[in-house]
Amino acid sequence: MDHFWKLIKNDAGDNRSLYLYGAIADDDCLWDGATPAAFKSELLSGAGDVTVWINSPGGDVFAAAEIYTMLKEYPGKVTVKINGLAASAATVIAMAGAEVLMSPVSYMIIHNPATIAIGDSEEMLKTKALLDEIKEGIINAYEAKTGLPRDRISQLMDAESCFNARKAAELGFADGILYSEPSVTDNAEPVIFYRAAVTNSIINRLQRNKHTIPIYSLFNRLINLEHQIRSK
Repeated sequence: MDHFWKLIKNDAGDNRSLYLYGAIADDDCLWDGATPAAFKSELLSGAGDVTVWINSPGGDVFAAAEIYTMLKEYPGKVTVKINGLAASAATVIAMAGAEVLMSPVSYMIIHNPATIAIGDSEEMLKTKALLDEIKEGIINAYEAKTGLPRDRISQLMDAESCFNARKAAELGFADGILYSEPSVTDNAEPVIFYRAAVTNSIINRLQRNKHTIPIYSLFNRLINLEHQIRSK
């Protein structure tokens, strides 16, 4: 079966490059993507250092956890290079790299785990408890790589955070940026994008503004303005 990923042995030495593209699945029957069994077969087909290139929207978190462990157990050096997107479960795999490097135009997205559940209120509570435990496991991988406090990581996941390469490196999710000199620094603030931040920023600004007009007052003004326009 064809996959959206492949492993290539370099001409010089034993170093190999493994391209992990597309979705991460636990079973080939679900969709064409990277599965733990196929990944293990490719990974152990040779020896020496390996570079894992990632461009994946994520997928099954349990499959990603298995691949993460395989890479951590691999005897050679594992370098992860993100050349497009590492999102969701793919970020868990990325954390297994002894060195994680990102293209300057790549992105990393982390968020809370999600699933679909059917049943009564007790079943919903069980599902929530399961997702909470899965989140803790994901945080374990992020914490081991970044050294960030768990509550900080949890907040970033709650916010469905999208990091550009510089912000990912600043937070410790990446060790560096490809094609750039490590010693070169500037005063520009790396940017972190996430949906909740925009909403919270607007709310906080309104709360700090002493001249903020209550929403009901604005609504009444709009109604009156509409009435005046129609009356002319």
